[in-house]
Amino acid sequence: MNALNDSNAMPASQAKIAVVTGAGSGIGRAVAVELLRTGWSVALAGRKPQTLEGTAALVPEAPSLVVRTDVSRPDDVAALFDVTRERFGRLDLLFNNAGTFGPGGVPVEELPYEAWLHVVNTNLNGAFLCAQAAYRQMKEQDPQGGRIINNGSISAHTPRPLSVAYTATKHALTGLTKSLSLDGRPYRIACGQIDIGNAASDMTERMRTGVLQANGETVAEPVMDVADVARTVRHMAELPLEANVEFATVLATAMPYVGRG
Repeated sequence: MNALNDSNAMPASQAKIAVVTGAGSGIGRAVAVELLRTGWSVALAGRKPQTLEGTAALVPEAPSLVVRTDVSRPDDVAALFDVTRERFGRLDLLFNNAGTFGPGGVPVEELPYEAWLHVVNTNLNGAFLCAQAAYRQMKEQDPQGGRIINNGSISAHTPRPLSVAYTATKHALTGLTKSLSLDGRPYRIACGQIDIGNAASDMTERMRTGVLQANGETVAEPVMDVADVARTVRHMAELPLEANVEFATVLATAMPYVGRG
């Protein structure tokens, strides 16, 4: 973990403070940019410093901190939240976004254990480690409290074929969200989850060319603008702590989700 960029300082009292994981591309980048453009200070976390720098460069006038982080490594996560606190003074939001599909289209009986473990370590263990660190800081800071938003998936409800590792972790993330939401009540820590379907990004480019369906057919699926997801996350993030969106589902209107299978 390395802090690589610190731009345009702003006193913590003038802005809300967020940590966004997986901020170098896709949904994480879109959410980080939306927050930066609307007055937030954001710690941008991810494994690739150059892509994080690219995110920061999209809103160069906003206060950002680039932190190289592998969320599956406890020491990296601890350092991320330490440097965020040192730089900005507090934490108002964690967008727990970092994740991976893992190897797609692999039957259960052929999925290597190492591939399973990589998905679990990133999607579930990484989300837990970041949520735990954020929870500790939000509980201890003054004023107390903050918000955690977990990036779930349509797969947290209904799986795609041949996606056992990804689907299992996203179902588990729902349990993490519920437990954090319950345990955070005494400390003004709100936790919610956004379940996203077919937001246009590098990870979902395959949707445009064809995706395996439950009936065995391969069909191209519609996608939506990732900016629409980002605006939804910001709405959730900017609610007063007395209000919470526990679960939100945002999807491309015509994607085969309702009635899937």
